[in-house]
Amino acid sequence: MARDHGPQIKDDVMYEALLKQGNSESKAARIANAHAAGTLKRNGEKLEERTVAELRDEARRIGIAGRSRMTKAALVKAIRDHR
Repeated sequence: MARDHGPQIKDDVMYEALLKQGNSESKAARIANAHAAGTLKRNGEKLEERTVAELRDEARRIGIAGRSRMTKAALVKAIRDHR
C-alpha cells in the first residue's frame, strides 16, 4: 500500500514506483500527476490524437482483452485505466 504523499501527488502508487526506478521527486510527481489526470503523452501526442489502429496496437502490447471490438473512446479509456 502506497503512503499518502499529500494533495500535490495525485497517484501515490505510480509516484513511489517511479522513485524506485531512480527518477527524481519532481519528475516522478509530474508523471504521476499526468497519469492521474489522463494526459500522458507519447512523443508529445495525446491518446485521442492516435488512430484506432495505433490504439489497438498499444492495447495488444499491454494485453487488453476485447480490443478488436472497442471504439476509439473505449480503447483510450482501457489504456488509461491499465496504466
